[in-house]
Amino acid sequence: MNIKLSSHSNVLAVVWNYALAYVVYMVVRVAYVLENWTLFADGWEALNLGEVLAGSLRFDSSAICYTNALWAVLMLLPLHFKERRWWHAMLKWVYVVVNSLGMAVNLVDAVYSQFTGRRTTWSFFAEFSNEGNLGSIVWIELGRHWYLVLLGVALVALMWWLYMKPEPVKGRPVARPLWTYYVAQTLGLAVAVPLSVIAMRGGATTAVRPITISNANQYVNTPTEAAIVLNTPFSLIRTAGKTPFADPHYMPQAEADSLYSALHLPTGTGQMRKKNVVVLIVESFGREYIGFYNDYQGFTPFVDSLLAQSLTFTHTFANGRKSIDGMPSILSSIPMFVEPFFLTTSSLNDVSGLAGLLGQEGYETAFFHGAENGSMGFQAFARTTGFERYFGRTEYDADTAFGGERDFDGTWAIWDEPFLQFYARQMSLMREPFATAVFTASSHHPFVVPDEYEGLFPEGTLPIHRCIGYTDHALREFFRTASRQPWYGNTIFVLTSDHTNASDHSEYLTSVGTFSAPILIFDPSGDLPRGVVDGVAQQIDILPTVLHALGYDKPYVAFGKNLLDAEPGRWAVNYSGGIYQLIEGDYVLLFDGTAPKALYDYVADPLLKDNLAEREPERVADMTRRLKAIIQVYMVRMTTNNLVFKPSQP
Repeated sequence: MNIKLSSHSNVLAVVWNYALAYVVYMVVRVAYVLENWTLFADGWEALNLGEVLAGSLRFDSSAICYTNALWAVLMLLPLHFKERRWWHAMLKWVYVVVNSLGMAVNLVDAVYSQFTGRRTTWSFFAEFSNEGNLGSIVWIELGRHWYLVLLGVALVALMWWLYMKPEPVKGRPVARPLWTYYVAQTLGLAVAVPLSVIAMRGGATTAVRPITISNANQYVNTPTEAAIVLNTPFSLIRTAGKTPFADPHYMPQAEADSLYSALHLPTGTGQMRKKNVVVLIVESFGREYIGFYNDYQGFTPFVDSLLAQSLTFTHTFANGRKSIDGMPSILSSIPMFVEPFFLTTSSLNDVSGLAGLLGQEGYETAFFHGAENGSMGFQAFARTTGFERYFGRTEYDADTAFGGERDFDGTWAIWDEPFLQFYARQMSLMREPFATAVFTASSHHPFVVPDEYEGLFPEGTLPIHRCIGYTDHALREFFRTASRQPWYGNTIFVLTSDHTNASDHSEYLTSVGTFSAPILIFDPSGDLPRGVVDGVAQQIDILPTVLHALGYDKPYVAFGKNLLDAEPGRWAVNYSGGIYQLIEGDYVLLFDGTAPKALYDYVADPLLKDNLAEREPERVADMTRRLKAIIQVYMVRMTTNNLVFKPSQP
């Protein structure tokens, strides 16, 4: 409907239409919470809903003022000859289109956040820039979430119907006298501009810097809950074109280096053991699905049996929440802080990793991923970090011993079972010693299994569960084939996941649980220790641990630690939703980059209900100091191109 006003009442139209945008944003926020209810249900009662609402309005104000700035200026320009029907018809289209896009990305994120645990940032566009199958994924999800589509259509219709459009006075464009029009328009613009700037920044005082994603944590209790307060347009706007890495200057650099060093020096002078290295990065293979780690039956009988013969730890963690976080963490010992490493300009630094370091020692190296060559930027990163060869879908399809197109899952990649067989075959053609890594794909959205395996794996309670069962079967067949190869007994196998995925156990929905990924090191020869070590391990520890196991005797840079060290001082660090986490012993510290937010005993309190920060100030201070040193060393190395060993640098 069009609510008619005299032509000098554009100011009232701006107020009304902004209020309408606030209503739309709040409705889609409710939809977001309901769609992701399992992420928030356990902590909902502990939230202060008044604070959540205040925070939501603060971030919505910023997004609405950013996205509607052009529309508001065009509405309030003190030019009387613009008051024509065509002008306001155009502005109505601008308003509805802009706010419909904002509404739509919020609804899309309600689905996508289930896999990332956070609001989408600008890095999403770089992450999926090389994917050609997103259209099919979108259509699948539109069908599965038809109710969100209907909600979106209804909200567009609501905005169109309730939009307030000033109508010219009949017979003339502006009511006389003109001075009243110009006074009203000029005052309206004079008030709207500073108020909009204040809303965009998130505050009016000089002490307030423009709010960022991390500010959302002041209104909630956990990093996961920050997504409730945020909105996706704000997250996209605030991260567009931003440089995520900067020296925080927490302390003198010498002090930071004394507390934490990413430089690893040789510990022995013995001859290097030229064992092969095989790293299996298994898509979405969270600890929650693995019975060995839990007191309930999981979906991975083979991996359970493999863990019983391997070295693992009571608490093992990923260093990111996305596939593109996994490769740098596992293969180059670079954790994800703020944004995925190889979507930032720091990826242009000198970078090495397991392949590059071992390649210099005479190893043949290769990376395997069954998706389209170039997918997810894996091929580029593999080459950057020293992998000599890359085997993707192109190479698989060219191998006449395998099925080619018939083995494609229809969406992402070659099914895990045939591709892992291809992987084993290619390694048998390589010269020893070799170092390889494979990134599987089948335990991925849209969560389907090959037709011949329909009904053979437990359905579980989540769509991913049967895919985990299929991938576990594929791993069993891979190891069966590998065990018959001459190189098997001289190989160190590492198995981990890139990140976790959907959960239906409360302890895996916390800020600690969402990073709980398996890490196992298996040496068929028995040269390496086996068993479950009581302690903490993380993906960035894999590179230094493998190099130590091989007796590597040159300096190198890695942000993780050697898990075979008798006194490793084991810890893990990760980042999500503007919050850094330091996991050390039984405790986890949450830190927003400026000040500590919480301390939990995550072993005794797996749901993170009891914040111990005020009761244990000394532990908080000690862990905060150590975490600040880790962050500062990381940021300085990123910004000074110091990710490989250089004799002239610390």
